[in-house]
Amino acid sequence: MRKVLIFGNSASGKSTLAKQLAESEQLAHLDLDMHAWQPTNPPTRKPLIESAQAIEQFMQLNESWVIEGCYSDLLVIAESAATDIIFMNLPIEDCIVNANDRPWEPHKYESKTAQDANLAMLVEWISQYELRDDTFSKSAHLDFYQNYAGMKKMLASNVECIAEPSNN
Repeated sequence: MRKVLIFGNSASGKSTLAKQLAESEQLAHLDLDMHAWQPTNPPTRKPLIESAQAIEQFMQLNESWVIEGCYSDLLVIAESAATDIIFMNLPIEDCIVNANDRPWEPHKYESKTAQDANLAMLVEWISQYELRDDTFSKSAHLDFYQNYAGMKKMLASNVECIAEPSNN
């Protein structure tokens, strides 16, 4: 009964790896983006309690799962139930390449054109990863990783993501 948390910078490969694990291990998959934001323009975060309720309900309904996202404040909700964590700690340059090559995400955008309209903003966001000190920052992710007492793995390249992650 595997329960995995995957986190890292935007466009680090979290969703790709989560989908691979979900398929290969028959894990339920939760993308935290779907429970972190209100459908407003510009997007605003949902109240933490609302996001927490959705995450807790997902964990109650699924025996084995993979949860992925860049929100350290949401990851802590599932931390005690997780069997292992994977930190996608790719260089910013690799994340920018991934963002530029990102396929259309129909669960987030009505079209590829709408998704691409946000690309410049996303690249700017990715670029600030090491400078920010918020829940989405590299420092928050490193703290989460270092404080996690269970099995954990840090991946530093897309090549590592292709193979089944092992635990250290």
